[in-house]
Amino acid sequence: MEQNVIEVYDERASDLLAPGATLEHLAGGCIWSEGAVWMHEDRSVLWSDIPNNRMMRWHSEEGTSVWRDQIEYTNGHYREADGSLLHCSHGQRALVRTRFGRNLSESVDEIVVDRYHGRRLNSPNDVVVKRDGTIWFSDPPYGILSNDEGHQAEQELRGCYVFRFDPRDGTLNVMTDLLICPNGLAFSPDESQLYVSDTSQVPYGDKGFHNIRVFDVVDGRALTNPRIFATIAEGEGLSDGFRLDSRGWVFTSSAIGIQVFHPDGTKLALIPVPEKVANLTFGGEHRDEMYIAASSSLYRIKVNARGIQTP
Repeated sequence: MEQNVIEVYDERASDLLAPGATLEHLAGGCIWSEGAVWMHEDRSVLWSDIPNNRMMRWHSEEGTSVWRDQIEYTNGHYREADGSLLHCSHGQRALVRTRFGRNLSESVDEIVVDRYHGRRLNSPNDVVVKRDGTIWFSDPPYGILSNDEGHQAEQELRGCYVFRFDPRDGTLNVMTDLLICPNGLAFSPDESQLYVSDTSQVPYGDKGFHNIRVFDVVDGRALTNPRIFATIAEGEGLSDGFRLDSRGWVFTSSAIGIQVFHPDGTKLALIPVPEKVANLTFGGEHRDEMYIAASSSLYRIKVNARGIQTP
């Protein structure tokens, strides 16, 4: 399935797609695709098929395969500076790290954190790593609501938080309890701001729900000045996962495709996708290939943008 369509709402996005770019359908057969991550070592993409309790792999020459099976319902992923892969595990209600050996086939898993003040986390959903090595992740309840994407269980924490974990001293701190169901998150290129989406179904404030909020990051360890950055319009789904490019443009998932916002909050463009989008990542040698996890599939489109550099 291919389509060469972009809806441009602002002239700043008139050349967003690379010349001749089309939306490529790379893989299918999933129930709910999530958490795509680029593996530069072998130029592959890994992503989660959450209800099927597996992680998939796509490679341009080797095609699609199951990378891991029975992996406790992982969701979002992110690479650390040493190349380790972080997983948000619904099933283990934990943040999990995969350390690799000489190649990606040699690996060892370990629990990074699974409790806050002795109480089990809800179900970590998405994760990012700051350049100082601290790990920031969201913890909504989706993995404990049923047995479809985790294991149904009672919520032990009083709320759903955005956490900051410091691997240097093992401290875990709540950064904000403002959002009802914090989900996707990403730092601005200079890490002075943190964007967080709220995927709750409950209206709040004067803007409704399905917002992306942005916070100022103070001294690398505190969030202040929360405000609504963007709202996904009624009928267009919600912002689940998102990523930023080197200019600070926000590329977010929605029910109708990838919506693109300028740092000033202006909606710049829409890249339509024929399935509901959950998340995306930038990959390729120049990080100008956008890999899109959408419902049953993985898509790719080449853009005139560079994703924020990650390991």
